[in-house]
Amino acid sequence: MGSIPTESLFSELSDIPLDSHYALKEEFSADPAPKKVILGSGIYRDGNGMPWVLPTVKEAEDIVDNIGDPGRYDYLQIAGSAAFYTAARDLLFGRVDTKVESIVSVQAVSGTGANSLGARFLSESLKPSAVWLSNPSWVNHANIWSLVGVEVKYYPYWDAEKRLLDFENMIKTLESHTKPGDVIVLHGCAHNPTGVDPTKDQWKTIADVCQRRGLFPFFDNAYQGFASGDLDEDAWALRHFAGRENMELAAAQSFSKNMGLYGERVGALHILTASPDAASKVKGHVLRIQRGQVSQPPRRGATLATTILTNGKLFQKWLLDLREMSSRIKDMRKALHDELVALGTPGDWGHILTQIGMFSYTGLSPAQVEHLRSEGHVYILASGRISVPGLNPGNVKYVAAAIDKAVRGGLA
Repeated sequence: MGSIPTESLFSELSDIPLDSHYALKEEFSADPAPKKVILGSGIYRDGNGMPWVLPTVKEAEDIVDNIGDPGRYDYLQIAGSAAFYTAARDLLFGRVDTKVESIVSVQAVSGTGANSLGARFLSESLKPSAVWLSNPSWVNHANIWSLVGVEVKYYPYWDAEKRLLDFENMIKTLESHTKPGDVIVLHGCAHNPTGVDPTKDQWKTIADVCQRRGLFPFFDNAYQGFASGDLDEDAWALRHFAGRENMELAAAQSFSKNMGLYGERVGALHILTASPDAASKVKGHVLRIQRGQVSQPPRRGATLATTILTNGKLFQKWLLDLREMSSRIKDMRKALHDELVALGTPGDWGHILTQIGMFSYTGLSPAQVEHLRSEGHVYILASGRISVPGLNPGNVKYVAAAIDKAVRGGLA
């Protein structure tokens, strides 16, 4: 018999630090300060700082529960609920009757699952030399693409000095450094983490570059209706790309934010191909990967989303919920901006108002962020990104005062 090993077979593994978002939560929880604020994760809160269950979701729950479907715990198909992913597709793409047979849609485990499923498929089928992410981008994008073995590269996006989109350098980089077949990840609206979106004319230029350079666009759509309060406005960029001749693309879609279904993990992956024949082939490969990763996606959240999307009266009520959430976020942006201006906080804070959606890139330095945590007990990411819905009438003055002190402390 061989000797029993004295060390773990995993002892040579490197240490992987906890994801920054969850590390922030742990640090916040451990802080004994009686008054503290966390503006980290992208979760919508109401005016009292509490999680908000959308009224339309409550109604959908009652409808679903009263039906008492005996198959409510049965497996879905590998592609998920056809009623759900069809309604989700129409919400995102609009009515595209002439192209519907060329779009492959499957239910996914929220936006992360859709991104992951799409990345796995595209890495195998297109074999891109690189995937191009905005600098900065959602923290999980690089992780997802690294896990499928695709080199991650970045295009300029945030101009830290001017606190706006670095569009000129973005286009220069895409024109000069990308290769045909490369994938470019684009945020459909409410860019995470900066809150800065291209204008419609800029989106058209980006589409031109993608076609000219042979890039494959992969849209991440986590905030439709949650950014501007208008579903069609927030889908404009993707629909413009999809409306171009011979433009193929992928889109990850999430209902975590716009329906508040965070824990239900409701999402979809859509792939627009050049022909129905191509779509048939794509679907087979996507379902093979889905089968190997999750077999079938979960049922209840998709059932709730489908109920809202397909019930005319409930859908109209949902539009009001979206406007309420987006309006409160805009109000909190203005409140924070106005408090900083009233305090005379050094610097120009106008970018807080011009950014859109759940997040704001404040422009605070890592040292200033550390001051916020240690002295003000206000917890935000080291990048200076804040989750605006975490602000409310009861804490916005406190947060603004803490920012003011960090900036005046001369920390750069």
